[in-house]
Amino acid sequence: MAKITFMGAGSTVFARNVLGDCMCREALKDSHFALYDIDGERLKESEFILKTLNANINDNRATITTHLGERSRKAALRGADFVVNAIQVGGYEPSTVIDFEIPKKFGLRQTIADTLGIGGIFRALRTIPVMLDFAHDIEEVAPNAWFLNYTNPMAMLTGAMLQATDVKTVGLCHSVQVCAQSLLETLGMEWNDERSARLQTRIAGINHMAWLLEITENGKDLYPEIKKLADKKIKEWLKETDPAKKSGNMIRIEMMRRFGYYVTESSEHNAEYQPYWIKHRYPELIADWNIPLDEYPRRCIRQIADWKKQYAELSQDPHLSHTLSREYGSGIMEAIVTNKPYQIGGNVMNNGLISNLPCNAVVEVPCLVDANGIQGTYVGALPPQCAAMNMTNINVQLLTIEAALTLKKEHIYHAALLDPHTSAELSIDDTVKLCDALIKAHGDMLPKYK
Repeated sequence: MAKITFMGAGSTVFARNVLGDCMCREALKDSHFALYDIDGERLKESEFILKTLNANINDNRATITTHLGERSRKAALRGADFVVNAIQVGGYEPSTVIDFEIPKKFGLRQTIADTLGIGGIFRALRTIPVMLDFAHDIEEVAPNAWFLNYTNPMAMLTGAMLQATDVKTVGLCHSVQVCAQSLLETLGMEWNDERSARLQTRIAGINHMAWLLEITENGKDLYPEIKKLADKKIKEWLKETDPAKKSGNMIRIEMMRRFGYYVTESSEHNAEYQPYWIKHRYPELIADWNIPLDEYPRRCIRQIADWKKQYAELSQDPHLSHTLSREYGSGIMEAIVTNKPYQIGGNVMNNGLISNLPCNAVVEVPCLVDANGIQGTYVGALPPQCAAMNMTNINVQLLTIEAALTLKKEHIYHAALLDPHTSAELSIDDTVKLCDALIKAHGDMLPKYK
């Protein structure tokens, strides 16, 4: 029987997906699910949903325990085989509000602010110390556990764990699984299960900016057809004045046209990873390229409201069920437990897997999973323009990790000064002032920096 500890179990929908998936896999049905959170109400909601699923789809074979607050953390982790991390330090309020509202005062606008940019930097700075506390407990009470990190900023958090702890860590996203589908559907090309089975893809790079290096169907390269159609679609969308008739995926398509390859994560994310799109000097770009400024705060408000309604409905549904999601987590656990090979797109330390990116960067590459654990596969060199674009983000990631591990304030400044979007909009002095304002606003959520 495996013990699976879920950190941040108050993320009920996500806990349902990952742990509900486990209940759908025979090798994991008898697991002990230890749910940990610091929010008692959300923890109870997750417990109710999972116990209902356990009864409905799993014949009550799983054991479910709850653990509230820091005093119970070691008990939740003790003897764990797998630790799933889905925490959000500071929540929507105050942290997400801080990440958006203070930069606005300096003229810096964002869309998601959870992976890169000034928002991603400070999200990492307040989350890494908490995860290192988890790691110290894991090293003591569950030294053989695999740590499956789903929290953003993925590369920074996973990198900090791999650099500063002995915990076996992999970062997991869901953009690789839907990359080809999003591309074909955006361009109006056929997509169905039959076509999916005929496609072969190869994806590598960094989280949220991994590249669809190859896409073939029965051995035929689809990129020539895709790019021809992309040229036509971009012209149509740019002429369109009604936002509802534009694609929400224009930036990824344009990046493919300019850099040669499609990227894994959404356009609203990639709009803030580069210096080209959100520019005070060119406000028309926002409408032209259909960029949803302040998307994440709106999404948070909507999700909070939706969950209250959804929970009220689910709690009255005696037939609550679940089918396998696209998340990698349960497949990884099954592969390690049974030695049945499984392939994922995972975030691991580079160590030469992508030869033209730094060895100490976290890269997203194809990985093989079996009883030996999670092993990244060799990719070789990315196309030089793709590696160069990745490096603009890796620079920020590595310096943010350096700031978190050394507690030197100068490295916070360095990370922000090298961020593509921030440096394209703000002067050096204003960037430093913005960092100082964010440090002050975070208060005790951040450690003291030298």
